[in-house]
Amino acid sequence: MKVLCVIPARYASTRLPGKPLKLIAGKPMIQHVYEQAGKAKKPAEVLVAVDDRRVYDAVVGFGGKAVMTRKDHPNGTSRLAEVAGKYPDADVIINVQGDEPMIPPEIIDRLAEAFEKEPDLKMATMKVRMEESEYDDPSAVKVVTDKDGYALYFSRSLIPYPRHKDGFFKVYKHVGIYAYTRDFVLEYAAMAPTPLEQVESLEQLRVLENGCRIKVLESDFKGVGVDTQADLDAVNKLLGGK
Repeated sequence: MKVLCVIPARYASTRLPGKPLKLIAGKPMIQHVYEQAGKAKKPAEVLVAVDDRRVYDAVVGFGGKAVMTRKDHPNGTSRLAEVAGKYPDADVIINVQGDEPMIPPEIIDRLAEAFEKEPDLKMATMKVRMEESEYDDPSAVKVVTDKDGYALYFSRSLIPYPRHKDGFFKVYKHVGIYAYTRDFVLEYAAMAPTPLEQVESLEQLRVLENGCRIKVLESDFKGVGVDTQADLDAVNKLLGGK
C-alpha cells in the first residue's frame, strides 16, 4: 500500500494573509508542518500542494517537495483531487492541514494503519475529547460516532445534548486531518454539495449525506491550529520563537 501525504497550503487567508510563510521559531509555518509529516513512517512521500509561487519557492528552498495547483479550487478536497490525479500509483492519501505546525507524526501513521486493518475503508479522520469551554464555540466542530467508531454526524452545535447529565457524558472535537483512498478522493470531489454540508458549512457532511462512512479514530492530540495572529503568537511561545 502506497501512502501519499499531501499538505495543502493556500497563500490567501482572510484572517492571516500569507499564512504558510509566517515565521514560527525562525522557520516558515509550512516548514514545521512538512518536517513533522516527514517523521511519519507510513507515507512514501510528503508534498505540499500550493497555489502561489512564493510558497512553492519557500518549500523547495528548505528542501521540500511542492506541487503547483490551480488557484480557483472551491475547497481543499478539490485541490487534493487535482494532486491525486497526478499520482495514479497512490493507494491512500492523507491530507494534513498546512496550519497545524505541531501535528504529531504518530497520527499520520495511525490513519494509514486504519486502511491496512480495514481493506474496505474509504475515509478516516480523528477526534479528541473536547474541553467544556468549547461546547458553545461554533468553530470547534463536534462529532458523534457509532459503537464501531464510524461518524454519525458532525456539527457546530453541541452534540450529544446532555438532557440528563451523568458521568458518561462525553463531547468529542473533530480534528481536521483526513485520510482517503485515492479513488474515493476523486469520487468525493465530484459529488455535488449537499444540504447539511451547506447549512453547517462542513464539507465532510457531504460524505455522510451520500451514504458513505467515515472512520473516526480517537487521539489525545491538543494542537494549536493557526488561523489568527493570536494563534501564531501562541504557537511561537510554545515552540520557543520570538
